Amino acid sequence: MRDTGFTVLGTVPKQENVLNKAIQIRLGGYGPETTAFSRSLKFIGDRIEAQFNSQVEIKYVWNIMDLGYRGEDILWLVENGILTVGYQSSSYMTDRVPELGFVDLPFLFDSNEQARFAIDGALGEHLTTKIEEQMNYRILGYFENGFRHISNRLRNVHVPGDLKGMKIRVLPSDVHARTFELLGAVPMQMDLTEAISGVVNSSVDAQENPFANTVTYGVHKHHHYHTLSNHFYVSRPIFAHRNSVDAWPEDLRIAMYEATSASVIFQRKLSAQEALDSAKAIEGEGGEITQLSAGEQAAFRQAVKPQLEDAHATFGHEVFALVGL
Repeated sequence: MRDTGFTVLGTVPKQENVLNKAIQIRLGGYGPETTAFSRSLKFIGDRIEAQFNSQVEIKYVWNIMDLGYRGEDILWLVENGILTVGYQSSSYMTDRVPELGFVDLPFLFDSNEQARFAIDGALGEHLTTKIEEQMNYRILGYFENGFRHISNRLRNVHVPGDLKGMKIRVLPSDVHARTFELLGAVPMQMDLTEAISGVVNSSVDAQENPFANTVTYGVHKHHHYHTLSNHFYVSRPIFAHRNSVDAWPEDLRIAMYEATSASVIFQRKLSAQEALDSAKAIEGEGGEITQLSAGEQAAFRQAVKPQLEDAHATFGHEVFALVGL
């Protein structure tokens, strides 16, 4: 386990003697209790608690960053069993699971419905297999982080040329970095904690996120310009510590998968409302939201076309077929 020098959440819960001792299930994330993600974790916990009563003990850590951790630390906290269940954008896993780079590609999906169909179907099964092969997780499902949009402090963005020279924070994904290089920006791969600091002190000119994240982390208080670019669709895998889950009684394992499936539906509804509320919050801070015309959107797609062509060789034609491309 990596030593962060920060607060330790606790020791790895032992799973022996499960008939005589409540099984502790620790669910964690990296956002306030009020977000759709936190509320969906609570949905899972409430459902398990209602079904198993004193057989389980549910604990929550809503935001590990409040304890001094980085957002990316959720990965090792769960992989080592300090937390039982967590979530994180799939881009954070691409260094361990290169196949996840496929869903980092720009303009892969045209709508939430298309993306959900793929993630709920063959593409999601493919990603789950690859993650479980290479990380100490059981994948329980996929929360929707949704389509990402560009915000910045400098100027309105209508076409790729407007991004020229702009320092933009991107997720720790080489695929994302190349996308913004092709768009003319200067991508800066960094964790969420660093990104927030960079936005506040203006060392970062721009960032890209769903509106809900932009508002949750206060970026809209520093960025005046927001462009509905819909350039990436990112999911957040919901992962559990493999050793813990595999040691549970079968009925608890089944119940956890069922509860998570139901929570994904719940989270998607919350996410849709969050997007609307967040747009109002941005405008309430005086921010401008730019809706791209069809021609402007086409200019973005044309700029990244070489990346999509190269991706067939990188990821294989078969995975493109999973999303109908």
